[in-house]
Amino acid sequence: MAPQYQIRADYDAHTIVVYQAYAPAIADPALRAGRFVAPFSFHRMTWIKPSFLWLMHRSNWARKPGQERVLAVRITRSGWEEALSRATLTTADPEAVARAAVHVQWDPERSARGAALNHYSIQVGIGRHLIRTFADEWIVGLTDLTPQVRKAAALVHAGQAARAHRLFPAERVYPLPGVLEGRLSG
Repeated sequence: MAPQYQIRADYDAHTIVVYQAYAPAIADPALRAGRFVAPFSFHRMTWIKPSFLWLMHRSNWARKPGQERVLAVRITRSGWEEALSRATLTTADPEAVARAAVHVQWDPERSARGAALNHYSIQVGIGRHLIRTFADEWIVGLTDLTPQVRKAAALVHAGQAARAHRLFPAERVYPLPGVLEGRLSG
């Protein structure tokens, strides 16, 4: 996979962190339960992103309606890699995409100020047939990052991006098995 398409993430030997943003009505019950529960929808695709800054861009630093709470979702690496092994690029044949259990798309990574960078971040859409597996088997923990996000956003908006970076999760290149690299590079 070309460096511009490397997955960058916060991970350890057994888990990887992906990010999602939700309304408080979904985030609060999930945080209390330690996993996703109603009113989280188990009947539609959910998108997970290992790039913190991409989600900050997407959620407008947790200010977009319905995305006011940012969750770090720690999942097993085996679950992450299972999802990727079942993925179809959203740029593939529309019939293949429609049948896919998991969708993958690459979008420009973002700077702290939201500018598009010259490398890409992966977004992974877990289809409705795998959501229960994602929620019940792959997730090992949920953390509310909203207070940290609000502090970082205030620093970025005050022109103190370097100080804000200290609040960002550490992300490094995720070592994909070779067979997955070929599948995901398109």
